[in-house]
Amino acid sequence: MAAGHRVLIVDDLSSGRKENVPKDSELHVLDVRSEEAGQLLVDRKVEILVHHAAQMDVRRSVADPVFDADVNILGLLNLLEAARGGSLKQVIFASTGGAIYGEQDEFPADEHHIARPLSPYGVAKLASERYLFFYHSEYGLEATCLRYANVYGPRQNPHGEAGVVAIFSRRLLDGEEAVINGDGLQTRDYVYVDDVVRANVASLDRPGFSIYNVGTGVETDVNNLFNHIAEAADYDGAPKHGPTAAGEQRRSCISSERMLEELSVAVDTPLSDGIPATVAWFREH
Repeated sequence: MAAGHRVLIVDDLSSGRKENVPKDSELHVLDVRSEEAGQLLVDRKVEILVHHAAQMDVRRSVADPVFDADVNILGLLNLLEAARGGSLKQVIFASTGGAIYGEQDEFPADEHHIARPLSPYGVAKLASERYLFFYHSEYGLEATCLRYANVYGPRQNPHGEAGVVAIFSRRLLDGEEAVINGDGLQTRDYVYVDDVVRANVASLDRPGFSIYNVGTGVETDVNNLFNHIAEAADYDGAPKHGPTAAGEQRRSCISSERMLEELSVAVDTPLSDGIPATVAWFREH
């Protein structure tokens, strides 16, 4: 919006909040699987679709892969089929670098690493990328797939399908116990939301079909992450360890060198800056 774009938002508010919607944008409360959502893109002559709508809970995808595919694959296809004959020029797609590579052979993984997702969620994201390549090849639709690491930051919903940083921040600030799945030695690449925003803005009007990792290239285990959050929240208790979650991979870490080289975007906010900023936001709100 700061760059002068007209912004239309489609959200079913299953996890989003109306108060997060900028006042000069246009919100339509719709499911991306609905005919109305697809027709809206045509009627409003949408040129760029920045697609973040998703069933994003890995564990739910394991428990109910049909629902996951319905939202994550058919929801995207519904919009593409409706809009491809209209004004749509480009799709910027929120994919996953955390789940698409599966158990990695190399750390950090670049975009050439073999994709072998271990969850239906990761499978759906990979399938969506392949569909976007088809729409690019067949209809000339430009597509940029951004494979996010584990995104965290202010305004993340600490309930339901939230990421671990939001859950831990809210619980520790409330003086409640935090539960770590398994031994806590599983690693992730935690990427701050501001870096993700810059990646999206830099992708606007990107020609062709492109895939970019959006991650820091730094592995952090959950035990270490807990310590960062506990320090920022002034919490002196110990975490509780629960059972290992189904479908959870052991290590994940991705390289964003291609994005730096081609889009001049550095994904480099360290946990030492991002975690205190996130906890401070949760404390204030």
